[in-house]
Amino acid sequence: MSRKSRVEPGSSSAGQKQDGTFHTDPFQKKGVEAVSGLARALEGKGRQIVKIVGLLVLVLVVGAIALSFWNRRQAAAQNALGKAMKTASSPVSEFSLGVPGQKTFKTERERAEAAVKEFETVASEYGGAVGEKAKYFAATTKLSFDRATAQQELETLSKTGGEVGSLAKFALAQTKVGDGRLDEAVALYREVLSDDNTVISKDSINFEIAGILEKQGKRDEAVELYFNIAKSAAEAKDADGKAIAQTQTAKDSKEKVKELNPEKAKEIPEAEFSPLGF
Repeated sequence: MSRKSRVEPGSSSAGQKQDGTFHTDPFQKKGVEAVSGLARALEGKGRQIVKIVGLLVLVLVVGAIALSFWNRRQAAAQNALGKAMKTASSPVSEFSLGVPGQKTFKTERERAEAAVKEFETVASEYGGAVGEKAKYFAATTKLSFDRATAQQELETLSKTGGEVGSLAKFALAQTKVGDGRLDEAVALYREVLSDDNTVISKDSINFEIAGILEKQGKRDEAVELYFNIAKSAAEAKDADGKAIAQTQTAKDSKEKVKELNPEKAKEIPEAEFSPLGF
C-alpha cells in the first residue's frame, strides 16, 4: 500500500501555491541572485582563484615567520637588557664572591662603565622600545662618572616622548636640582606631570616640586602640595570602600606638613587600616 502525503488540505508544500506555482521570499530571491552573480563572475577563472588563494597562503606563511622572528628578537633584546641591568647592580668588592654567573667589580666606576657599555650595545643591536630604554639606563648610569655627557643624552631622550621621554625628563630635572638650576627643574617636572604616557606617579613628581619650592623659600606653596598629597592618600578607598595602604611618598608628605605647618597637618584625616586587611 502506498503511503499518503501528510500535507493537510488547504496547505502548500515547500512554498507551493494551490495553483501549482511556487512562492519566493524576497530576501531569498536577493540571496540567490547574489550567489548567481558571484558564480558568473568567477566562471572560467579557476586558475586566477588558485593564484589568489596561493598568494594569500604565502602572505600568511611569511607573516607567521616574521612574527616568530620578531618574538624571538624581542625576547633576545629583553634578555640582553636584563643582563645589562644585572651588571649595573652587581656587587662591588675587592674579592670575587665565587657565585657562578655573578660579576664582581672592584669599584663603582668600573661597574658603571661596564654597565654603560652593555646598555649601549643593546641600544645599537636591537633598537626599538628596548633600545630606547637601554639608552635611558646608559645615560642615568653614566651620570656617576661623566655627568656632562649624560645630561646631553638625557636632554635628547627627553624630547622623544612616550615612557622613556618622561623618565628622561624626570632624571634630567633631578640633575638640574643638583646643579642649583631650580626653576629649570620645576619646569621639567611640570612637563612630566602633563605627559599622558608617564609611568611616574603624580604624587612623586609633586613631592619633588614641593621640595624645590621649599628650598626657594615658597613655604606656603610647598605646604599646599605636601598637604594635597597626604590628604588624597588618607581619603583614598579601594573598590570595596576600604582605606588603601599609603605610599612612602604620602607618609613623607604628611611629615613635611607637620614640620612646616602643624595646624594644617591636623586637617589631614587619619586612615584606619585593619591589620588583617578586613
